[in-house]
Amino acid sequence: MSEKIPPAKNHSQNKPASKKQGKSLSARTAAALVIKEVIVNKQSLASLLPKYSLRVNQTESGLFQALCFGCCRHFYKLQQSAHQLLQKPLKPKDQDVMALIMLGILQLTHMRTPAHAAVSETVAGARQLKKPWANKLINGVLRNYQRQQTATSCQSEKMEVTFNHPAWLLTLLEAQYPDQWQHIASANNQHPPMTLRVNQRYIQRDEYLQTLKASGIGAFATPHSSVGIQLEQPIDVALLPNFTDGFVSVQDEAPQLTPALLDLAPGQRVLDACAAPGGKTCHMLEHEPDLANMVALDCDSERLQRVSDNLSRLKLSADCIAGDAGNPEAWWDGKPFDRILLDAPCSATGVIRRHPDIKLLRQARDIANLADLQQQILSALWALLKPGGKLLYATCSVMQQENSQQIAYFLQHTTDASLLNLDVGWGYDTGYGRQLLPTNDSHDGFFYALLQKKKA
Repeated sequence: MSEKIPPAKNHSQNKPASKKQGKSLSARTAAALVIKEVIVNKQSLASLLPKYSLRVNQTESGLFQALCFGCCRHFYKLQQSAHQLLQKPLKPKDQDVMALIMLGILQLTHMRTPAHAAVSETVAGARQLKKPWANKLINGVLRNYQRQQTATSCQSEKMEVTFNHPAWLLTLLEAQYPDQWQHIASANNQHPPMTLRVNQRYIQRDEYLQTLKASGIGAFATPHSSVGIQLEQPIDVALLPNFTDGFVSVQDEAPQLTPALLDLAPGQRVLDACAAPGGKTCHMLEHEPDLANMVALDCDSERLQRVSDNLSRLKLSADCIAGDAGNPEAWWDGKPFDRILLDAPCSATGVIRRHPDIKLLRQARDIANLADLQQQILSALWALLKPGGKLLYATCSVMQQENSQQIAYFLQHTTDASLLNLDVGWGYDTGYGRQLLPTNDSHDGFFYALLQKKKA
Protein backbone atom coordinates (compact mmCIF):
# COMPACT_ATOMS: atom_id res chain seq x y z
CA MET A 1 0.00 0.00 0.00
CA SER A 2 1.41 3.38 -0.95
CA GLU A 3 2.13 5.88 1.78
CA LYS A 4 -0.11 8.90 1.26
CA ILE A 5 1.51 12.27 1.77
CA PRO A 6 -0.71 14.33 4.08
CA PRO A 7 -1.32 17.98 3.33
CA ALA A 8 0.78 20.59 5.04
CA LYS A 9 -0.96 21.99 8.08
CA ASN A 10 1.66 24.44 9.33
CA HIS A 11 1.29 27.44 7.06
CA SER A 12 4.22 29.18 8.74
CA GLN A 13 6.53 26.80 6.91
CA ASN A 14 6.81 29.16 3.95
CA LYS A 15 8.89 31.48 6.11
CA PRO A 16 12.65 31.17 5.85
CA ALA A 17 14.33 29.39 8.72
CA SER A 18 15.76 31.77 11.27
CA LYS A 19 19.21 31.45 12.76
CA LYS A 20 17.60 30.28 15.98
CA GLN A 21 15.82 27.46 14.12
CA GLY A 22 19.07 26.31 12.53
CA LYS A 23 20.12 25.54 8.99
CA SER A 24 17.40 24.38 6.60
CA LEU A 25 17.22 20.64 6.03
CA SER A 26 15.96 18.35 3.31
CA ALA A 27 12.82 16.39 4.17
CA ARG A 28 14.82 13.16 4.38
CA THR A 29 17.54 14.56 6.64
CA ALA A 30 14.99 16.18 8.95
CA ALA A 31 13.00 12.95 9.10
CA ALA A 32 16.14 10.98 9.95
CA LEU A 33 16.94 13.34 12.82
CA VAL A 34 13.36 13.05 14.09
CA ILE A 35 13.43 9.23 13.97
CA LYS A 36 16.75 9.23 15.82
CA GLU A 37 15.19 11.36 18.56
CA VAL A 38 12.27 8.91 18.80
CA ILE A 39 14.55 5.86 18.95
CA VAL A 40 17.35 7.16 21.17
CA ASN A 41 15.77 9.85 23.34
CA LYS A 42 12.18 8.54 23.35
CA GLN A 43 10.75 11.85 22.15
CA SER A 44 7.29 11.86 20.57
CA LEU A 45 6.47 12.91 17.03
CA ALA A 46 4.03 15.44 18.48
CA SER A 47 6.88 17.23 20.25
CA LEU A 48 9.42 16.90 17.42
CA LEU A 49 7.48 17.68 14.25
CA PRO A 50 6.67 21.33 15.02
CA LYS A 51 10.32 22.09 15.71
CA TYR A 52 11.82 20.28 12.72
CA SER A 53 9.10 21.28 10.26
CA LEU A 54 10.30 24.88 10.55
CA ARG A 55 13.61 23.78 9.03
CA VAL A 56 12.02 22.06 6.03
CA ASN A 57 10.96 23.90 2.89
CA GLN A 58 7.19 24.18 2.56
CA THR A 59 7.25 22.25 -0.72
CA GLU A 60 8.63 19.23 1.16
CA SER A 61 6.57 19.51 4.36
CA GLY A 62 4.09 16.83 3.27
CA LEU A 63 6.91 14.46 2.34
CA PHE A 64 8.63 15.16 5.68
CA GLN A 65 5.52 14.20 7.66
CA ALA A 66 4.87 11.11 5.52
CA LEU A 67 8.43 9.90 6.10
CA CYS A 68 8.23 10.37 9.87
CA PHE A 69 4.85 8.70 10.26
CA GLY A 70 5.62 5.96 7.74
CA CYS A 71 8.90 5.01 9.40
CA CYS A 72 7.21 4.67 12.80
CA ARG A 73 4.27 2.79 11.29
CA HIS A 74 6.49 0.21 9.54
CA PHE A 75 9.43 0.45 11.93
CA TYR A 76 10.00 -3.20 12.80
CA LYS A 77 10.04 -4.43 9.20
CA LEU A 78 12.23 -1.54 8.10
CA GLN A 79 14.64 -2.13 10.97
CA GLN A 80 14.89 -5.84 10.20
CA SER A 81 15.60 -5.19 6.51
CA ALA A 82 18.32 -2.68 7.39
CA HIS A 83 19.95 -5.01 9.93
CA GLN A 84 20.04 -7.86 7.44
CA LEU A 85 21.92 -5.72 4.91
CA LEU A 86 24.40 -4.08 7.28
CA GLN A 87 27.63 -6.00 7.83
CA LYS A 88 27.86 -4.73 11.40
CA PRO A 89 25.52 -2.73 13.65
CA LEU A 90 25.81 1.04 13.67
CA LYS A 91 26.85 2.84 16.85
CA PRO A 92 24.19 4.62 18.94
CA LYS A 93 25.56 8.00 17.82
CA ASP A 94 24.92 6.97 14.20
CA GLN A 95 21.23 6.13 14.54
CA ASP A 96 20.54 9.05 12.20
CA VAL A 97 22.32 7.06 9.50
CA MET A 98 20.30 3.99 10.45
CA ALA A 99 17.15 6.12 10.20
CA LEU A 100 18.10 7.29 6.70
CA ILE A 101 18.58 3.69 5.59
CA MET A 102 15.13 2.79 6.92
CA LEU A 103 13.65 5.85 5.25
CA GLY A 104 15.21 4.78 1.97
CA ILE A 105 13.67 1.32 2.29
CA LEU A 106 10.34 2.91 3.22
CA GLN A 107 10.36 4.89 -0.02
CA LEU A 108 11.21 1.80 -2.05
CA THR A 109 8.44 -0.30 -0.51
CA HIS A 110 5.59 1.89 0.74
CA MET A 111 5.74 5.20 -1.09
CA ARG A 112 5.28 6.38 -4.63
CA THR A 113 8.83 7.71 -4.87
CA PRO A 114 10.61 6.47 -8.03
CA ALA A 115 13.34 3.99 -7.08
CA HIS A 116 16.20 6.09 -8.49
CA ALA A 117 15.01 9.13 -6.52
CA ALA A 118 14.49 7.11 -3.34
CA VAL A 119 18.14 6.07 -3.46
CA SER A 120 19.80 9.23 -4.76
CA GLU A 121 17.83 11.69 -2.64
CA THR A 122 18.33 9.63 0.51
CA VAL A 123 22.07 9.50 -0.13
CA ALA A 124 21.99 13.27 -0.71
CA GLY A 125 20.24 13.66 2.63
CA ALA A 126 23.21 11.98 4.34
CA ARG A 127 25.48 14.84 3.31
CA GLN A 128 23.72 17.19 5.72
CA LEU A 129 24.62 14.86 8.58
CA LYS A 130 28.30 15.72 8.01
CA LYS A 131 29.27 12.05 8.01
CA PRO A 132 31.04 11.53 4.65
CA TRP A 133 31.45 7.79 5.22
CA ALA A 134 27.67 7.38 5.36
CA ASN A 135 27.08 8.30 1.70
CA LYS A 136 28.69 5.18 0.29
CA LEU A 137 27.19 2.96 2.99
CA ILE A 138 23.62 4.15 2.41
CA ASN A 139 23.97 3.92 -1.36
CA GLY A 140 25.30 0.36 -1.13
CA VAL A 141 22.67 -0.82 1.35
CA LEU A 142 19.74 0.58 -0.62
CA ARG A 143 20.98 -0.81 -3.93
CA ASN A 144 21.51 -4.20 -2.29
CA TYR A 145 17.99 -3.98 -0.91
CA GLN A 146 16.63 -3.40 -4.43
CA ARG A 147 18.42 -6.54 -5.64
CA GLN A 148 17.50 -8.70 -2.62
CA GLN A 149 14.11 -7.23 -1.73
CA THR A 150 12.02 -10.41 -1.93
CA ALA A 151 14.52 -12.58 -0.07
CA THR A 152 15.14 -9.95 2.59
CA SER A 153 11.45 -9.45 3.32
CA CYS A 154 10.89 -13.18 3.93
CA GLN A 155 13.73 -13.91 6.35
CA SER A 156 11.87 -13.35 9.61
CA GLU A 157 8.90 -14.90 11.29
CA LYS A 158 9.13 -12.79 14.45
CA MET A 159 5.72 -11.58 15.54
CA GLU A 160 6.90 -8.01 15.99
CA VAL A 161 8.13 -7.91 12.40
CA THR A 162 5.10 -9.66 10.92
CA PHE A 163 2.66 -7.33 12.69
CA ASN A 164 4.89 -4.25 13.07
CA HIS A 165 4.25 -4.03 16.82
CA PRO A 166 6.48 -4.54 19.86
CA ALA A 167 6.35 -8.12 21.15
CA TRP A 168 5.08 -7.14 24.61
CA LEU A 169 2.08 -5.34 23.13
CA LEU A 170 1.19 -8.21 20.82
CA THR A 171 1.38 -10.61 23.77
CA LEU A 172 -1.05 -8.46 25.75
CA LEU A 173 -3.43 -8.03 22.81
CA GLU A 174 -3.47 -11.77 22.13
CA ALA A 175 -4.16 -12.56 25.80
CA GLN A 176 -7.02 -10.03 26.06
CA TYR A 177 -8.47 -10.41 22.55
CA PRO A 178 -7.66 -13.97 21.38
CA ASP A 179 -10.07 -13.73 18.42
CA GLN A 180 -9.43 -10.11 17.48
CA TRP A 181 -5.82 -9.23 18.24
CA GLN A 182 -4.62 -9.61 14.66
CA HIS A 183 -7.43 -7.35 13.44
CA ILE A 184 -6.44 -4.76 16.06
CA ALA A 185 -2.81 -4.87 14.95
CA SER A 186 -3.87 -4.59 11.30
CA ALA A 187 -6.06 -1.57 12.05
CA ASN A 188 -3.22 0.05 13.98
CA ASN A 189 -1.03 -0.13 10.89
CA GLN A 190 -3.53 1.59 8.56
CA HIS A 191 -3.81 5.24 7.69
CA PRO A 192 -6.50 6.80 9.87
CA PRO A 193 -9.52 8.29 8.14
CA MET A 194 -10.29 12.00 8.42
CA THR A 195 -13.55 12.46 10.28
CA LEU A 196 -15.47 15.68 10.88
CA ARG A 197 -17.90 16.75 13.59
CA VAL A 198 -20.69 18.97 12.31
CA ASN A 199 -21.60 21.94 14.51
CA GLN A 200 -25.41 21.76 14.51
CA ARG A 201 -25.63 25.28 15.89
CA TYR A 202 -24.82 26.38 12.33
CA ILE A 203 -25.73 23.56 9.95
CA GLN A 204 -27.22 20.06 9.89
CA ARG A 205 -25.17 17.06 8.82
CA ASP A 206 -27.16 16.36 5.65
CA GLU A 207 -26.78 19.99 4.60
CA TYR A 208 -23.03 19.91 5.11
CA LEU A 209 -22.75 16.65 3.19
CA GLN A 210 -24.42 18.39 0.27
CA THR A 211 -22.01 21.32 0.63
CA LEU A 212 -19.07 18.92 0.50
CA LYS A 213 -20.53 17.20 -2.57
CA ALA A 214 -20.93 20.55 -4.31
CA SER A 215 -17.27 21.27 -3.53
CA GLY A 216 -16.18 17.96 -5.06
CA ILE A 217 -15.24 16.42 -1.70
CA GLY A 218 -16.31 12.80 -1.25
CA ALA A 219 -17.79 12.04 2.17
CA PHE A 220 -20.40 9.97 4.00
CA ALA A 221 -22.22 9.98 7.34
CA THR A 222 -20.70 8.01 10.22
CA PRO A 223 -22.86 5.12 11.52
CA HIS A 224 -22.68 5.83 15.26
CA SER A 225 -22.24 9.58 15.72
CA SER A 226 -25.26 11.59 14.57
CA VAL A 227 -23.01 14.57 13.74
CA GLY A 228 -20.07 12.72 12.19
CA ILE A 229 -18.87 12.80 8.59
CA GLN A 230 -16.00 10.71 7.25
CA LEU A 231 -14.10 11.97 4.23
CA GLU A 232 -13.16 9.56 1.48
CA GLN A 233 -9.69 11.13 1.38
CA PRO A 234 -7.96 13.39 3.96
CA ILE A 235 -7.61 17.01 2.88
CA ASP A 236 -6.21 20.22 4.30
CA VAL A 237 -8.73 21.80 6.68
CA ALA A 238 -8.32 25.06 4.73
CA LEU A 239 -10.23 23.35 1.89
CA LEU A 240 -13.23 22.47 4.06
CA PRO A 241 -16.19 24.79 3.41
CA ASN A 242 -16.76 27.21 6.31
CA PHE A 243 -14.16 25.57 8.53
CA THR A 244 -12.88 28.89 9.85
CA ASP A 245 -16.49 29.90 10.56
CA GLY A 246 -16.87 26.94 12.92
CA PHE A 247 -19.23 24.79 10.84
CA VAL A 248 -17.12 21.66 11.40
CA SER A 249 -14.22 20.37 13.46
CA VAL A 250 -11.86 17.45 12.88
CA GLN A 251 -12.60 14.68 15.40
CA ASP A 252 -12.71 10.89 15.20
CA GLU A 253 -16.14 9.28 15.50
CA ALA A 254 -15.38 7.49 18.80
CA PRO A 255 -14.91 10.62 20.97
CA GLN A 256 -17.91 12.20 19.24
CA LEU A 257 -20.10 9.79 21.21
CA THR A 258 -19.34 11.62 24.49
CA PRO A 259 -22.11 14.28 24.82
CA ALA A 260 -25.02 11.92 24.17
CA LEU A 261 -23.82 9.63 26.98
CA LEU A 262 -23.63 12.39 29.59
CA ASP A 263 -27.32 13.36 29.50
CA LEU A 264 -26.51 17.07 29.38
CA ALA A 265 -29.24 19.59 30.21
CA PRO A 266 -29.62 23.38 30.53
CA GLY A 267 -28.32 24.88 33.77
CA GLN A 268 -25.81 22.14 34.55
CA ARG A 269 -22.26 22.74 35.75
CA VAL A 270 -19.87 20.51 33.81
CA LEU A 271 -16.19 19.64 34.23
CA ASP A 272 -14.08 18.36 31.35
CA ALA A 273 -11.01 16.98 33.10
CA CYS A 274 -7.84 16.42 31.04
CA ALA A 275 -9.55 18.56 28.40
CA ALA A 276 -6.79 19.43 25.91
CA PRO A 277 -6.95 19.86 22.97
CA GLY A 278 -10.62 20.66 23.61
CA GLY A 279 -12.59 18.64 21.07
CA LYS A 280 -14.94 17.18 23.65
CA THR A 281 -15.24 20.48 25.53
CA CYS A 282 -16.43 22.19 22.37
CA HIS A 283 -18.70 19.33 21.37
CA MET A 284 -20.48 19.34 24.73
CA LEU A 285 -21.09 23.08 24.38
CA GLU A 286 -22.37 22.59 20.83
CA HIS A 287 -24.62 19.77 22.01
CA GLU A 288 -26.04 21.73 24.97
CA PRO A 289 -25.45 25.49 24.56
CA ASP A 290 -27.40 26.41 27.71
CA LEU A 291 -25.07 24.88 30.29
CA ALA A 292 -24.62 27.12 33.31
CA ASN A 293 -20.85 26.62 33.36
CA MET A 294 -18.24 24.56 31.52
CA VAL A 295 -14.83 24.13 33.16
CA ALA A 296 -12.02 22.84 30.93
CA LEU A 297 -9.15 21.55 33.03
CA ASP A 298 -5.71 20.41 31.92
CA CYS A 299 -2.37 20.12 33.68
CA ASP A 300 -0.45 21.38 30.64
CA SER A 301 -0.87 25.13 30.19
CA GLU A 302 0.55 25.04 26.66
CA ARG A 303 -1.93 22.39 25.56
CA LEU A 304 -4.67 24.31 27.35
CA GLN A 305 -4.05 27.14 24.88
CA ARG A 306 -5.28 24.80 22.14
CA VAL A 307 -8.56 24.47 24.05
CA SER A 308 -8.87 28.26 24.05
CA ASP A 309 -8.05 28.40 20.34
CA ASN A 310 -10.73 25.85 19.50
CA LEU A 311 -13.30 27.62 21.67
CA SER A 312 -12.47 30.90 19.94
CA ARG A 313 -12.88 29.49 16.41
CA LEU A 314 -16.23 27.99 17.37
CA LYS A 315 -17.35 31.13 19.25
CA LEU A 316 -17.87 29.17 22.47
CA SER A 317 -17.05 29.99 26.07
CA ALA A 318 -15.58 27.94 28.93
CA ASP A 319 -13.45 28.50 32.00
CA CYS A 320 -10.02 27.13 31.07
CA ILE A 321 -8.03 26.19 34.16
CA ALA A 322 -4.49 24.84 34.37
CA GLY A 323 -4.42 22.29 37.15
CA ASP A 324 -3.84 18.68 38.18
CA ALA A 325 -7.03 16.63 38.02
CA GLY A 326 -5.63 14.40 40.75
CA ASN A 327 -5.20 17.36 43.13
CA PRO A 328 -8.46 19.37 43.06
CA GLU A 329 -7.58 21.29 46.23
CA ALA A 330 -5.19 23.40 44.17
CA TRP A 331 -7.82 24.70 41.70
CA TRP A 332 -11.39 23.70 42.65
CA ASP A 333 -13.68 26.51 43.86
CA GLY A 334 -15.73 24.17 46.06
CA LYS A 335 -18.83 24.19 43.85
CA PRO A 336 -19.81 20.62 42.88
CA PHE A 337 -20.45 19.53 39.30
CA ASP A 338 -23.56 17.96 37.80
CA ARG A 339 -21.53 16.18 35.15
CA ILE A 340 -17.85 15.26 34.89
CA LEU A 341 -16.02 13.91 31.86
CA LEU A 342 -12.77 12.18 32.73
CA ASP A 343 -10.90 11.43 29.52
CA ALA A 344 -8.15 9.81 31.53
CA PRO A 345 -4.43 9.76 30.68
CA CYS A 346 -3.85 6.35 29.12
CA SER A 347 -1.61 4.18 26.96
CA ALA A 348 -3.36 5.46 23.81
CA THR A 349 -3.29 1.93 22.41
CA GLY A 350 -6.58 2.63 20.63
CA VAL A 351 -5.13 5.45 18.52
CA ILE A 352 -1.82 3.95 17.40
CA ARG A 353 -2.72 4.48 13.74
CA ARG A 354 -2.81 8.25 14.44
CA HIS A 355 0.29 8.15 16.63
CA PRO A 356 2.44 5.26 15.35
CA ASP A 357 5.38 6.37 17.51
CA ILE A 358 3.42 4.95 20.47
CA LYS A 359 4.72 1.55 19.38
CA LEU A 360 8.28 2.76 19.93
CA LEU A 361 7.73 4.89 23.03
CA ARG A 362 5.35 2.88 25.20
CA GLN A 363 6.70 0.14 27.49
CA ALA A 364 4.89 -2.76 29.14
CA ARG A 365 5.43 -1.28 32.61
CA ASP A 366 3.58 1.89 31.55
CA ILE A 367 0.20 0.16 31.65
CA ALA A 368 0.29 -0.48 35.41
CA ASN A 369 1.68 3.00 36.11
CA LEU A 370 -1.08 4.61 34.06
CA ALA A 371 -3.73 2.49 35.77
CA ASP A 372 -2.50 3.75 39.14
CA LEU A 373 -2.70 7.35 37.90
CA GLN A 374 -6.20 6.82 36.51
CA GLN A 375 -7.34 5.37 39.82
CA GLN A 376 -5.96 8.40 41.70
CA ILE A 377 -7.66 10.91 39.37
CA LEU A 378 -10.98 9.06 39.32
CA SER A 379 -11.12 8.95 43.12
CA ALA A 380 -10.15 12.62 43.43
CA LEU A 381 -12.76 13.84 40.94
CA TRP A 382 -15.53 11.69 42.40
CA ALA A 383 -15.56 13.98 45.45
CA LEU A 384 -16.39 16.94 43.15
CA LEU A 385 -19.57 15.33 41.78
CA LYS A 386 -23.01 16.24 43.13
CA PRO A 387 -25.17 13.49 44.64
CA GLY A 388 -27.17 12.11 41.72
CA GLY A 389 -24.59 13.46 39.28
CA LYS A 390 -22.91 11.46 36.53
CA LEU A 391 -19.24 10.91 35.66
CA LEU A 392 -18.22 9.55 32.28
CA TYR A 393 -14.90 7.71 32.35
CA ALA A 394 -13.24 7.45 28.94
CA THR A 395 -9.92 6.37 27.48
CA CYS A 396 -8.48 5.89 24.00
CA SER A 397 -7.02 2.58 25.17
CA VAL A 398 -7.87 -1.06 24.47
CA MET A 399 -6.13 -2.36 27.61
CA GLN A 400 -8.50 -3.98 30.10
CA GLN A 401 -6.34 -2.90 33.04
CA GLU A 402 -7.06 0.73 32.13
CA ASN A 403 -10.70 0.18 31.27
CA SER A 404 -13.06 -2.52 32.54
CA GLN A 405 -10.73 -3.63 35.34
CA GLN A 406 -10.31 0.00 36.42
CA ILE A 407 -14.07 0.49 36.71
CA ALA A 408 -14.57 -2.84 38.48
CA TYR A 409 -11.97 -1.86 41.10
CA PHE A 410 -13.52 1.59 41.57
CA LEU A 411 -17.00 0.19 42.12
CA GLN A 412 -15.69 -2.32 44.65
CA HIS A 413 -14.10 0.48 46.68
CA THR A 414 -16.68 3.28 46.26
CA THR A 415 -19.92 2.67 48.11
CA ASP A 416 -21.85 5.59 46.63
CA ALA A 417 -21.06 4.74 42.99
CA SER A 418 -23.14 2.70 40.55
CA LEU A 419 -22.57 1.75 36.94
CA LEU A 420 -25.23 2.84 34.44
CA ASN A 421 -26.07 0.69 31.44
CA LEU A 422 -25.14 2.19 28.08
CA ASP A 423 -27.96 1.17 25.77
CA VAL A 424 -26.19 1.88 22.49
CA GLY A 425 -25.56 0.10 19.22
CA TRP A 426 -21.78 0.36 19.12
CA GLY A 427 -18.87 -1.44 20.76
CA TYR A 428 -19.38 -4.39 23.06
CA ASP A 429 -20.35 -4.67 26.72
CA THR A 430 -17.37 -5.61 28.91
CA GLY A 431 -19.54 -5.85 32.01
CA TYR A 432 -18.04 -2.58 33.25
CA GLY A 433 -18.46 -0.27 30.29
CA ARG A 434 -18.37 -0.45 26.51
CA GLN A 435 -15.25 -1.04 24.42
CA LEU A 436 -14.75 0.11 20.85
CA LEU A 437 -11.87 -1.54 19.02
CA PRO A 438 -10.01 0.26 16.22
CA THR A 439 -11.21 -0.62 12.74
CA ASN A 440 -9.44 -0.53 9.40
CA ASP A 441 -11.66 2.14 7.87
CA SER A 442 -13.76 3.66 10.64
CA HIS A 443 -13.43 4.76 14.28
CA ASP A 444 -10.49 4.56 16.69
CA GLY A 445 -10.32 2.35 19.77
CA PHE A 446 -12.13 3.87 22.75
CA PHE A 447 -13.70 2.92 26.09
CA TYR A 448 -16.64 4.43 27.97
CA ALA A 449 -18.12 3.77 31.40
CA LEU A 450 -20.90 5.94 32.91
CA LEU A 451 -20.99 6.18 36.70
CA GLN A 452 -23.63 7.82 38.91
CA LYS A 453 -23.27 9.05 42.47
CA LYS A 454 -26.07 7.96 44.78
CA LYS A 455 -28.42 10.68 45.91
CA ALA A 456 -28.03 11.88 49.49
